[in-house]
Amino acid sequence: MKEEKPHKAGFVNIIGNPNVGKSTLMNQLVGEKLSIITSKAQTTRHRIQGIVSGDDFQIVYSDTPGIVDPAYKMHEGMMGFVESSLIDADLILYITEVGETQVKNEKIVERLQKTSVPIQLVVNKIDTSSKEAIAKHVEVWSELLPNAEITKISALKSTNVDRLLKRIIKKLPVSPAYFPKDELTDKPMRFFMAEIIREKIFLNYSKEIPYSCEVVIESFKDGEDRIDIRAEIFVERNSQKGILIGHQGQALKKVGMQARADMEKFLEKHVYLDLFVKVNKDWRNSARELKKYGYINS
Repeated sequence: MKEEKPHKAGFVNIIGNPNVGKSTLMNQLVGEKLSIITSKAQTTRHRIQGIVSGDDFQIVYSDTPGIVDPAYKMHEGMMGFVESSLIDADLILYITEVGETQVKNEKIVERLQKTSVPIQLVVNKIDTSSKEAIAKHVEVWSELLPNAEITKISALKSTNVDRLLKRIIKKLPVSPAYFPKDELTDKPMRFFMAEIIREKIFLNYSKEIPYSCEVVIESFKDGEDRIDIRAEIFVERNSQKGILIGHQGQALKKVGMQARADMEKFLEKHVYLDLFVKVNKDWRNSARELKKYGYINS
């Protein structure tokens, strides 16, 4: 009689600097698009969990905001998500990209150097790098985090992602599952609808506009034939509102059309989307507003 494998489960938290490929890797590992992917920094603002389950394992991934020096209270909240991910992890995936030698936050690296939590150092973007550059990068980070195991990947091309998954499962503690096996994430549907809209704003606007926006789903009505969604986009100034809406509303209409198309793919149902733009002055530095938007708990 074949002996059953012990069930393994754990929390695998993904951290690293902005734009190193954390969200791309998270989406590859989960097999679904849960995190925003753009070429701009700070697109991930919250801690997003993605759950992968097999017969004898469950991995609860957390994608976290890129490590930054806070310029707003919002950034402080974002770094709070990174801090908490260092505490409750069973395994830390620290993502770097080839050529990245600057540490954005010395305190985070110091915490990693002292932690007893296993670290998997993931060297990303090897598809665009030479062997010499990769070897030099590994040498630098091996000195910074000598206790970390290193895996070299391309999240975009899926190179060695399967190998990384096997290493992750190997390091999980023996444990029952934390979530039902058919769950994909801990976030509600409204969260992902807001993220889809925010992604389109990042893709269609430049400079400060995307960073000044917060999206709130005011209503989500699931009808027999379609889903009606009303979303409010908050900006910090009237001038930003004008840019976001555009001439005769054309810029906002484009965002709405692109967002609706992605929502329909995600929800597998027709969507009617209403977008409204409002000014919420200096919301990124308001503790009350940040609490309302989920960046801080108190």
